Amino acid sequence: MSQRDTMSQPIEQIVRRKLSDEVFDRLERMITSGELRPGDEMPSERVLMERFGVGRPAIREAMQSLANMGLVNISHGERAKVLQLTAKSIFRQVDLTAKIMLAQSADSLDHLKSSRIFFERGMAREAAVKATPADIDDLRDIVEEQRRSLGSAEEFIAADMQFHTRIAQISGNPIFVAVSEAMLAWLKAYHTDMLIWTGKEKFTLVEHEQILDCLAANDANGAEAAILKHLERSSALYSNRD
Repeated sequence: MSQRDTMSQPIEQIVRRKLSDEVFDRLERMITSGELRPGDEMPSERVLMERFGVGRPAIREAMQSLANMGLVNISHGERAKVLQLTAKSIFRQVDLTAKIMLAQSADSLDHLKSSRIFFERGMAREAAVKATPADIDDLRDIVEEQRRSLGSAEEFIAADMQFHTRIAQISGNPIFVAVSEAMLAWLKAYHTDMLIWTGKEKFTLVEHEQILDCLAANDANGAEAAILKHLERSSALYSNRD
C-alpha cells in the first residue's frame, strides 16, 4: 500500500475512556469471573483505590453503574454486596424504560399485546401437558378469588394477572414466569378500568373457567384455542392513553 493510499484511509480516532469506565469493566470481570460471588461484599473503596490506582470518585461512579445494572446492592453505611441475578431481577431493571416506551408509542403497545398472545398460547399448551392436580386446584382457587373480587377493579385485575402467571409457573421455567410477570406489569398501566363494570368482567370469569377446564383435561389444542379467544377479546381493554 502506497503512502498516498495510507493517507486516504478514514481516520480512526482513539478515544480516551473515563477512569470510572475502566474501573467498571474490572469490577464487572471480578463478578462475571466468579472472583466475587452473589452475597459477597465488594472490597472497600480504599482497597479498590489502591488496587486500581484511581481516586474515590472513579470508584463510586463505577459502583453506582454496577448498582444501576442490578449487579450490586448499595446500602448506606454498609459495604456493597454482589446480587444474585435472576430473570425477574433483570426484567425489573428495564421496567421503567419499557413503560416509557409504551407511553410514547401506540405501536409498541400493540406489539406488546401481540407478543403476549403469542407467548400465552405456548404457555397454555405447555400447561395442558404438565399441569398436576395441585396446579389445577391453585388455578380454581384463583378463579374463585377473582369471582369474589367483582366490584373491586384493582383486586379483580390482580387476580387476573395471578391466573395468567400461575399458568406460566406450570412450565417450571423461571424465565417464562419472569416474562409473564413483566408483560402483565407493563400492560397493567394501560388497562382501562374494566370499562367501569359493564359486564365485561363476567366474560373474563367464564373464559378463565373454559381455559381451566381444558388444562384439567390435558387438552392442549383446546387450551390454546380458549386462551386465544380470551386474549383477543380482552386485548381491547388495553389502550394507550395520551
